Amino acid sequence: MDLRDFYLFAALIACLRLDSAIAQELIYTIREELPENVPIGNIPKDLNISHINAATGTSASLVYRLVSKAGDAPLVKVSSSTGEIFTTSNRIDREKLCAGASYAEENECFFELEVVILPNDFFRLIKIKIIVKDTNDNAPMFPSPVINISIPENTLINSRFPIPSATDPDTGFNGVQHYELLNGQSVFGLDIVETPEGEKWPQLIVQQNLDREQKDTYVMKIKVEDGGTPQKSSTAILQVTVSDVNDNRPVFKEGQVEVHVPENAPVGTSVIQLHATDADIGSNAEIRYIFGAQVAPATKRLFALNNTTGLITVQRSLDREETAIHKVTVLASDGSSTPARATVTINVTDVNDNPPNIDLRYIISPINGTVYLSEKDPVNTKIALITVSDKDTDVNGKVICFIEREVPFHLKAVYDNQYLLETSSLLDYEGTKEFSFKIVASDSGKPSLNQTALVRVKLEDENDNPPIFNQPVIELSVSENNRRGLYLTTISATDEDSGKNADIVYQLGPNASFFDLDRKTGVLTASRVFDREEQERFIFTVTARDNGTPPLQSQAAVIVTVLDENDNSPKFTHNHFQFFVSENLPKYSTVGVITVTDADAGENKAVTLSILNDNENFVLDPYSGVIKSNVSFDREQQSSYTFDVKATDGGQPSRSSTAKVTINVMDVNDNSPVVISPPSNTSFKLVPLSAIPGSVVAEVFAVDIDTGMNAELKYTIVSGNNKGLFRIDPVTGNITLEEKPTPPDVGLHRLVVNISDLGYPKSLHTLVLVFLYVNDTAGNASYIYDLIRRTMETPLDRNIGDSSQPYQNEDYLTIMIAVVAGAMVVIVVIFVTVLVRCRHASRFKAAQRSKQGAEWMSPNQENKQNKKKKRKKRKSPKSSLLNFVTIEESKPDDAVHEPINGTISLPAELEEQSIGRFDWGPAPPTTFKPNSPDLAKHYKSASPQPAFHLKPDTPVSVKKHHVIQELPLDNTFVGGCDTLSKRSSTSSDHFSASECSSQGGFKTKGPLHTRQVNEHFYWSISTAYKCPVNQY
Repeated sequence: MDLRDFYLFAALIACLRLDSAIAQELIYTIREELPENVPIGNIPKDLNISHINAATGTSASLVYRLVSKAGDAPLVKVSSSTGEIFTTSNRIDREKLCAGASYAEENECFFELEVVILPNDFFRLIKIKIIVKDTNDNAPMFPSPVINISIPENTLINSRFPIPSATDPDTGFNGVQHYELLNGQSVFGLDIVETPEGEKWPQLIVQQNLDREQKDTYVMKIKVEDGGTPQKSSTAILQVTVSDVNDNRPVFKEGQVEVHVPENAPVGTSVIQLHATDADIGSNAEIRYIFGAQVAPATKRLFALNNTTGLITVQRSLDREETAIHKVTVLASDGSSTPARATVTINVTDVNDNPPNIDLRYIISPINGTVYLSEKDPVNTKIALITVSDKDTDVNGKVICFIEREVPFHLKAVYDNQYLLETSSLLDYEGTKEFSFKIVASDSGKPSLNQTALVRVKLEDENDNPPIFNQPVIELSVSENNRRGLYLTTISATDEDSGKNADIVYQLGPNASFFDLDRKTGVLTASRVFDREEQERFIFTVTARDNGTPPLQSQAAVIVTVLDENDNSPKFTHNHFQFFVSENLPKYSTVGVITVTDADAGENKAVTLSILNDNENFVLDPYSGVIKSNVSFDREQQSSYTFDVKATDGGQPSRSSTAKVTINVMDVNDNSPVVISPPSNTSFKLVPLSAIPGSVVAEVFAVDIDTGMNAELKYTIVSGNNKGLFRIDPVTGNITLEEKPTPPDVGLHRLVVNISDLGYPKSLHTLVLVFLYVNDTAGNASYIYDLIRRTMETPLDRNIGDSSQPYQNEDYLTIMIAVVAGAMVVIVVIFVTVLVRCRHASRFKAAQRSKQGAEWMSPNQENKQNKKKKRKKRKSPKSSLLNFVTIEESKPDDAVHEPINGTISLPAELEEQSIGRFDWGPAPPTTFKPNSPDLAKHYKSASPQPAFHLKPDTPVSVKKHHVIQELPLDNTFVGGCDTLSKRSSTSSDHFSASECSSQGGFKTKGPLHTRQVNEHFYWSISTAYKCPVNQY
């Protein structure tokens, strides 16, 4: 047969759907005896199953799996990827598959199988019914190769005698279809009788009269054929024996009898009593009962036939489930050739003698009878297909199925007798690692019979639990200066998983370079020596990772605190502390703070300070480090103090260190300049008329026992130089000629020179009188000293030329009085002189007001117009600042010194301007030699004038460590840079704005203004600094 012909036998029948989401049914029809790998069907195509995931639109990999019992030889196979069904090498034999039953053409021989579609998200149960069609693979056969028949010799023509029929396992046309008598010798013929069941029984027909004496035996052949293609047949020898005459044959009362017997009928139970009669008498009437040749041997084993009485009894236990109906042919023979025939149908009735059968076929293949599931498998994971059956019928065959106890599994019915065993909840390996439970099948008989099937399920651990540390935060402490490899602790984590999923390795996180961690044991050791002073605390993480796939991990924080040891001595911030304090600082004042640190902690860093070798000049607070003086400072007596300080910590044993401390006593401007030259206020210098400009005509020199800026001196002419004839160097104190003297300049000139230091916060100053006598000679010194004496009565702020007596021409008048005896001449000369002086004074004041100047008048105003051009060459101030200066005596603060207060008033023209603000406080006492006259007592002002003070508007920074004690200042000019500023580089006007000197100062820009408050005069200065400025 061609392979293509077999394909034509496979037919797809309708799919019976119970639940399209769970179970579907396919029916295929095939021929038996198909070779291997013949396609039967295609499941996804026949059920229109799509491999596209509707949710994601991606192709899904479906798996088709045949559900079969372990050890079964499957008749078909299913491709796991395509779902195609093929035959296997196992032969599909319809006669073997459906043995034990008689199948007519309309009865089907089939077998069933189940296919599941995986994975679980696409699960379907496909029930496949494969109907096996018969092929003519068996020849019909007679019960015996030799058939003996006895026929009486007086048998009438056309009499019929039954011949044992042949049997064929095939069905339909492939079964017995035709009998043929071979070599019948025209004596016998053959006829076929068809029963209602479709069986064909052959009968031998007597066609001629028989004569035993002529021939008593006939040997023929009988042939039987089926209707298959190709046709199959077989033959048997038919031997007919002609017997003596027996007129009557036995007759059964009933030819067809049907009885029922329960399958649990005991052995010996009577089934039926057959009864046949014979009209003959004697030996010819003796009837003997036997089973016909058609009775199956199995039936003969179950039932016994009494040859004499015809009673059929049970001789073995019956089993309805094995054979429910037995057809028995019984022959009754009286010894003649033609026995009587009766057919007995024995129906074995059901008794609930069979427990239900559980057919457990695993979807997930078991290993040694145990199903292994992963704990990550989802709910409703299919484990097995369970088919329950019961050989009993009716109520006895109705079976229910359930699980014996509470487990996370359940049975889901898919057909009347089939269930799916699946998970009912998520599985947890850590909760229960193994399940063993029974599936119970129970029928509905009375009493009910049960059957159980044991299911073993073991869970496979999934790496679903990360390692867990016993402590999420591990705190340790270790002393510094440890040894390398010091054991610290054992870090431990647990994992609820098993196997390699529970194998934990440990790993250090970042910032743990000082530590080593054993990956297997978790032992933490120190890899370096700790130094608490470098790092007191280490915070890092430890990771515990299992060996699962993928690995899971968790972390714990480790905090290692390094305990302090007294391994550090106290450390001073400086090896040598230098503090600067101002002199005159009160006793017990703070002079400095010692700063000491100790890198240790706790008691080890508690430092106590002490002075080692101070001689009790200072007191040191042992805890705060504050140094206080135990003496009053005087820089002029001792400018510095040096001692050692010791710092001791509180450790055991204690550590200590020392540092040197130097207290530098800073100078306070508490000493006024002391005039060295001129030696007294009554000395004078001769200035010849021949002196050239720039020549030194006098020298003023003073010293200040203070230091620094407090000792820097500045020389200024504050009065007596109204004509600008002289100039004083502000640094050296040398007085030089600005212009060549002229005859009008002849006479005594009194210069009031202010010597001020640049001290802070207020400068101190000293006034000195410098007398210059302009003349070619100084022949009469007594006269000059007399003039000097008389000038003492003139206030310092007034020019000596402003008095009613012209001291410059006093010598001329004396000579004239002595030589000329006439008063008229003297009067005329005096009159003319006074007249000229007054005229020039009026003219000079008017000119000065127009220029807003404040130049001082000189005694002689002659030749003023001649010198105007020369004076324009000099750098002159924009305005005069003083109309007059009055030096008055005030009550001394000290018994030794008598201060002189200077008072300055500004002209009205300058009152609207604002340059600076001065505070001309009490001046210090004059510091001439003891034989010099005290100027203070000669210059009391009739009316008190306000003093003026210099106070900068903008505060300036103070040098660090310089603490200056403010002392009351008497008779002191106070100012920044030049207290009474230089008029110009060639002018001695001490009120003009000036640049800062090399010692520091400021440059004033802006208008002047005046105001009077109590007894003080102020001017304000807006400054644009070109050099560092100290506040004075």
